[in-house]
Amino acid sequence: MRLIDTHVHLNFPVFQADLVAVAERWRAAGIAYLIHSCVEPGEFTTIQALSHQFPELFFAVGLHPLDVHLYSPDLADRLQHLAQSEARVVAIGETGLDFYKSDRPEDQYAAFEAQLRVAQALNLPVIIHCRDAASAMADFLRNFWANHGPVAGVMHCWGGNPEETQWFLDLGFYISFSGTVTFKNAKDIHASAAIVPGDRLLVETDCPFLAPMPHRGKRNEPAFVRHVAEQVAQLRQVSLEQLAEETTANACRLFQLPTLLPLPSPTPPPLVAS
Repeated sequence: MRLIDTHVHLNFPVFQADLVAVAERWRAAGIAYLIHSCVEPGEFTTIQALSHQFPELFFAVGLHPLDVHLYSPDLADRLQHLAQSEARVVAIGETGLDFYKSDRPEDQYAAFEAQLRVAQALNLPVIIHCRDAASAMADFLRNFWANHGPVAGVMHCWGGNPEETQWFLDLGFYISFSGTVTFKNAKDIHASAAIVPGDRLLVETDCPFLAPMPHRGKRNEPAFVRHVAEQVAQLRQVSLEQLAEETTANACRLFQLPTLLPLPSPTPPPLVAS
């Protein structure tokens, strides 16, 4: 059984001392691929180096809505140049809207639209961050679709209710669940995880944030995506193996990842002469 962690931040300082050990654990847990998100273009070189160090790591380039103080009108050109410079770039983002703090909403919209245009031009999916902004996000995307055509992508670390979830399913997005789906009181997230079609479902850690139960409050890491998958499988009343197969196929399709080879058959025990 293999899983794909579709959202990590391994370049953060909290991983600096033991990243090789973290990688050993994600490999032991059957994590086939990881998608490294990007909060601002200045991270590109560091994330690129990580992707060369760990061949199962692919990555995105983008500007997070809470980093829009770094926005400038040439953002689209910069991101397009970076994305085209490296074959391991498989997405644009993370981008989107975050009105939890209502930080520079005008620049958030401008940066978001610029990144949608880059994703569309390069035929790459977008990784979307949406916090306290579901209605505004859906309206903005519907308008963009009407004027420029659709863009593929994923609503990452999704925390919306089923009605909001359906808005983004109707727009063609995948929905990705993180460790928050394991939290006991996350009733809206539980209900949303149950209704997403099997061919639109993804799992992630968003590490080092939001560690799932039973690791809540500790540093999150990719190996813990199995806990996310176990909870989502339970909510959907399917086996973990089915959930893993579906989400892995979905991630490979969305991010155009290399085809996974079949797992080797177990080596049979040697015959013992009687």
